[in-house]
Parts: sequence; structure tokens; C-alpha cells
Amino acid sequence: MTPYNQRLNPYIRRMAEDMQIRNLAPATVDAYTYHADKFCRFFGKSAEQLGLDEIRRYQVYLVNEKKVSWSSFNQAVCGLRFLYEITLGKPWTIRHIPFGKRPKKLPTVLSDQEVSRLLECVKNPKYRAILLTCYAAGLRLSEATHLRIPDIDGQRAQIRITNGKGSKERLVPASPRLLEELREYWKLQRPGNYLFPGKTADVPLSATTVQKACKPAAAKAGITKHVTPHTLRHSYATGMLEAGVDLLTISKLLGHSSFVTTMIYLHVRRQHFDRSPSPIDWLPARQSPQWVERSEPPATPDTGTPKPTPPTPENATEETHHQPPPTPPQRRTSGRQTRKRRRHRGRE
Repeated sequence: MTPYNQRLNPYIRRMAEDMQIRNLAPATVDAYTYHADKFCRFFGKSAEQLGLDEIRRYQVYLVNEKKVSWSSFNQAVCGLRFLYEITLGKPWTIRHIPFGKRPKKLPTVLSDQEVSRLLECVKNPKYRAILLTCYAAGLRLSEATHLRIPDIDGQRAQIRITNGKGSKERLVPASPRLLEELREYWKLQRPGNYLFPGKTADVPLSATTVQKACKPAAAKAGITKHVTPHTLRHSYATGMLEAGVDLLTISKLLGHSSFVTTMIYLHVRRQHFDRSPSPIDWLPARQSPQWVERSEPPATPDTGTPKPTPPTPENATEETHHQPPPTPPQRRTSGRQTRKRRRHRGRE
């Protein structure tokens, strides 16, 4: 994606300046101007010459031909809304630009054993330390890569997050084991400014590099799930919820603006499934597949030997003749005489 300061479209440059005035994140400025520039290049006209019909045709192109994800589609819609509403001052068009309905998917969660195998398969000390930090403190990948040495408070066992989403700072607890691992990492790498520097000490480690290191480690660990560094954040939140930590505390530790966002982890915790029984447990014993297997006689292999014939009246043994016949079941009575017998005795 081309940086926004290299785009020559005058409306796009003005749009970037409007976003900088509102102190939006550089990644947001780059993404919105990218989609707005693609929209103008698609028709070969300036933004003032394009209207609602062209916006609708471009949306159909993104869905049917480009087949972009719904996140990218809504990102393009947000960029076009900002272009027309703020930069061009045309709010009449904004009300008719629809958003796409994003599918709601549950997060992928790893067990404790899977996380342990994943970290063991990461041989690079820097990559292993950053993935361990994401799991131990529930950090986003961008938050972990932008950690500096002064952000680690070993005396108070806290980590200060300065590059949070929405430029929000927060404090998260640091476990003693995490602090010990970070000390061992610092002794090996000796970082200066950033805790996880890139090629130079004044540049943080690229998030793409960590993502590329996580994928082969998951395959080597035998994990068939789709694993990314953000999966460790989901695993942290789910583990805290299963340990009994309340939802509001987890929301504050994750840096969510609303605890409603944190409620998605209620659907993946194990207690949620352990408390719901299966209807097969309510069926009688004869409906169980195990009862059928036990009731059926085991099949004997055909070895060619003649099978014993069942006893008949001609070849029955003496033991068979002396066996008493089965007694028929007796009917239970209350001990009172019937009405017909009482009448017969009265006549006598």
C-alpha cells in the first residue's frame, strides 16, 4: 500500500490533511486515502465529478469482481464517507452509502498444552519473547512491538501500554515468570530503546515478521488451528475467564472501550459447554450403542470345524430330560375370595 504522502491526487492530499487535523492514526489515514484513490482511479475522474451512482457501481465491483473481505469493504465505505462528508462537504450522498454486514465468527482459542508446544517450537529468542509477552499480558501485536525498556516496571510488576488502540494508555500486570523471561532475553539481546527492535534500535520490530515466524512454529507444534499472534490474546482472555476473573476486569486489561466486546469470550469458555448436558444421557439404557454391543454375541471365526447342534428330543441328554419345566408366572392376588366363590359357599 502506497503511503498517503506520495499520492498526487489533490483531493486525496486534502483528505489526508483533514484526517491529520483530527489526529487520526497514520494507519487510518493511509487506509482511507488508499481506498479513496482507488475509487477515483477506477472511473478516471476526480471525486467532485462522481456521485451516488458511481459509488454504488464501485461497491458492486468490490463485492462481485474484486471479492474483498467485508472488513475491507466497510473500510472503503468509511473512506468514501469521510471524503464526501468532510473533504467535499456533501452530506446528502453519505446517507445512501450502505455498509456490508460482517459475519460474526468466534475467536480461535488454544489450550495451555498447545500454547506450550507453540512457544517451544519458536527457536529465535526475540520472537519467542514477544509471543510470550502477547500471551502472558494479553497484548495486541502492535502493542507488544512498540514496548520500550522503561515501559517494563519490574518493581511494581506492571507493563505500561503506550501504543494502544485509539491512542489509549493502560497498565497490565506482569507475572513473575514473564519478568524472568524478559530479563533472560535482555541479557542475550541487550536492546536499547525498543524492547523488541527491528533492523535498527530506533525502529520497532515489524508485525509481519512476527506473523511469519508464528505460522511455521504452529505447524511444527502439530496445531491444526489457524494460529496468529492475536490468537494468543484470545487465549489469554479465555483463560482468565475460565479462572474466575470477572468480565469487567478482563475488559479493562484488554483495553476494550466496552465490556460488550469482551462478552464474545463467554461463548468459547469450557464451562459454557460443561454445564449443558446432552439429550443422549436421558435415553434408556437399551437405546445406548454400548448396550447393543454388549447384547450381541461375539462373532466366532469360521475355522471349518462343525458347529455343535442344538439339543433336540432325539439327541437330548439325560440332564436335559430331568430338568424341571419352567414354572409359569403366578398372578398376584390380594388374598380375598371372589364374589362367585362367596355365593357358592352361602348356598351350601
